[in-house]
Amino acid sequence: MADSEEEKRAPPEDEGNRNVENAVMLGFFVVLVVAGIWLLGTMADLRKVQDCAAQGRRNCATIDAPAR
Repeated sequence: MADSEEEKRAPPEDEGNRNVENAVMLGFFVVLVVAGIWLLGTMADLRKVQDCAAQGRRNCATIDAPAR
């Protein structure tokens, strides 16, 4: 009878440590997603410049137009 009572009682989990681990993993995931979005944007800009240069154009740099 004593064995079944001990089996039913699970050792308490350290909720504080678990919450910290979850927060660290969430932070890592957010950084990974932001880096992926930045990388995709940079690759798209580079592709546009390379397509422009492949067409034989000379001035493929982006032009910043002033706000009206």
